[in-house]
Amino acid sequence: MPEKNRPKRRSALFGALLLSGLTLLLGGAAYSVSVTARSIFLAQEDEIIPIFAGGDLDDIPALMRGNLPVATTSLIRGEAARTKPPRMCEMPEDYFDTPNDLTDRPQGYDARGAYVRRYAPRRGFLSERELRAARVAWHYFEKFTQETTGLANSVGNYPSTTLWDTASYIAGAVAAYELCLIEKPEFDRRMTQLLTTVKGLELFRKELPNKVYHTKTGAKVDYTNKPGEIGFSALDIGRFLVWMRIIKNRYPYLGNTVDSVLLKWDFSNVIDSEGLLMGSYVDKETGETVYVQEGRLGYEEYAAKGFALWGFRPLLAHRAEPFLTASIYGVQVPYDGRDPRIFHSQNYVVTESYLQDGLELGFDMPHDDSSPDWLHSDGWRAEFADRIYQVQENRWRHTGFMTARSEHNVKGPPYFTYDTIFSDGYPWNTVTPRGDYVPDHAAVASKAALGLWALWDTDYTDVLYDAIIELYDPENGMFEGLYERGQGRVAIFTANNNGIILTSLLHKVQGKILTPFAGDTEVWYTAFRDQDIRERRNYPDPPQEEDWLPALRHSVQLREDF
Repeated sequence: MPEKNRPKRRSALFGALLLSGLTLLLGGAAYSVSVTARSIFLAQEDEIIPIFAGGDLDDIPALMRGNLPVATTSLIRGEAARTKPPRMCEMPEDYFDTPNDLTDRPQGYDARGAYVRRYAPRRGFLSERELRAARVAWHYFEKFTQETTGLANSVGNYPSTTLWDTASYIAGAVAAYELCLIEKPEFDRRMTQLLTTVKGLELFRKELPNKVYHTKTGAKVDYTNKPGEIGFSALDIGRFLVWMRIIKNRYPYLGNTVDSVLLKWDFSNVIDSEGLLMGSYVDKETGETVYVQEGRLGYEEYAAKGFALWGFRPLLAHRAEPFLTASIYGVQVPYDGRDPRIFHSQNYVVTESYLQDGLELGFDMPHDDSSPDWLHSDGWRAEFADRIYQVQENRWRHTGFMTARSEHNVKGPPYFTYDTIFSDGYPWNTVTPRGDYVPDHAAVASKAALGLWALWDTDYTDVLYDAIIELYDPENGMFEGLYERGQGRVAIFTANNNGIILTSLLHKVQGKILTPFAGDTEVWYTAFRDQDIRERRNYPDPPQEEDWLPALRHSVQLREDF
């Protein structure tokens, strides 16, 4: 090889040796740095407090928002929480021998906005007549619950239901078990099948349950029971949430199943930023989802409390404002003040929503788990309910017409009527959903009559009781009602009517149906803490005292006003 090429060969060898040296040098430096860093870290060992299993710092995870306990009156005020009453067949014979102290309190509001009513509810064991009515009402659900899905028909043989009527079925099942008409295996079988079906229902556009479902197939349908989706109802969902909370609190072994149902739902559009309840429908021309405020005085506040029981804060939906009053037989009857011509929703005043609040929630706030039976922490609701009762008794005393007004189904067209205390500017107005005046459909509603009897122990409700307690068909359940103008029975059978009748009878035995939650944490509040799904679906955190809904009627009203 020529001499001139030797420097090149030497240069390549030299480069290789140089690269190897640099690699060793850098490796040594890195090792030296790591050893130094380790020694510095270990030198600080005394300042590090490791967390060992079983140590004092095991409570640190409880600081996570999801593991905080829900703030209730018993927790914040140190009051004893109410306890779940025993089933009727497990009550000792002297269970009701203690004198009833519900009538010896001065009527009116206290400093927190709670209210003491002038009326007392009925309490005691069921009589033979009442037990027979309970068995007949439960027979409706035995006959009209579908074996394939566990869903109960809303109306007799018609295989369709809503979430509202599904809640009425749950109410009926709870009452049937607590009144000892069925035993635990039957109750568990029914509730497990029903909740499994509800969890598997196809939701309206992946948000919330559709307004209507076919009970045999569980498929989404429209109001004619044909396949399709038509939106969701915030009021129906609110009622369902009330009964999901009742089930979970009374029967903790069903709690995880209940949570799994609700954790499939997306609540991002059902409550707006101001705390109003929003329903939805499908625009017929564009096919787009339209969200609209839903609910009027009476139903709106009841549904709002259903959401609040799960940690949501529907602030404006729970407030009575805006409302007006109409003077009827000396009673200032409250009605929703929103103009139907502008808001395109009627302001029906009926009995049912106040009954449900009283029977199920005791006219109490969602966070109240400790107040005595004679004190109603959602004070204005209790006071308004007394007005709704009083005006109906006054009408009977002035005119002789037995009065227990509520919306109800009828046999044949128009199939459904709003039998109101007040609507469209008129008292005792009976109208169809499209506003047609149908006075011949005015009736004593069975559910309203027995609900009034349960919550108002008076001579007048004794009259209502005698009118409807044996208004039944042993094969189908309790009739919907008794026509006011002498046309006989409202010859139709529904889940809502029979469910509320069972609820009324259960209230006589056990009082307020919602019982306190007995656990510490809930999957509802801890699930998906490591994901953004909680924020996307608007799942709430465990409510603390500052999250409580105020028991106020007006936006300008302050607690110290009472």
